[in-house]
Amino acid sequence: MIRVAIVDDHAIVRAGLKQFLAEQPDLQVTGEAANGREALELLRKGEVDVMLMDLSMPGHGGVDALQAIKARAPELPVLILSGFPEQHYATTLLRQGAAGYLNKECEPEEIVKAIRTVARGRRYITPAVAELLADQLDGGGDKAPHELLSEREFQVFLRLAQGETIGHIADHMALSVKTVSTYRTRVMEKMNLSSNSDLTYYALKHGLIQ
Repeated sequence: MIRVAIVDDHAIVRAGLKQFLAEQPDLQVTGEAANGREALELLRKGEVDVMLMDLSMPGHGGVDALQAIKARAPELPVLILSGFPEQHYATTLLRQGAAGYLNKECEPEEIVKAIRTVARGRRYITPAVAELLADQLDGGGDKAPHELLSEREFQVFLRLAQGETIGHIADHMALSVKTVSTYRTRVMEKMNLSSNSDLTYYALKHGLIQ
């Protein structure tokens, strides 16, 4: 039996997924969470074989949660189920440890297939994501600026783009203000931008925030 935890801030989405997964003889939903912080609580209980997680959640969102989960349980497969198109996040999150990336417009059967795949210790790569990965291999210089950021730089970038102050980011990520300021400087240099408003505009334009 594969034990699945569902992490999504919409109760109706969790209910729909839970009902569908309950129809599968080899799957059992053992936990639900509405944000990344609650997902970490589920992790502490230890009754999870695969975590199915949304990206866009209030507070402790999916990008932060993925990093925190992989730090605590590096072997746990985290399958991202997101409303954001693949080209916006998929390859970045796969580099950061996600076991797979599915768009919420996919068929329910594909979610089941993906859960079974990652539970066996393999990554689940959709044709759309495979094409993105192939494009990057063919033309490494064609990456979007945000894809050049490290894991921590990407987290800081998203938080700055959403209007968080350096002090708030430092508290939330358990870093010093000086360290966050250094990350901000690196982000600006790598993305060739000069202000936080530039970061926000970029993130909105590329569909990285809503």
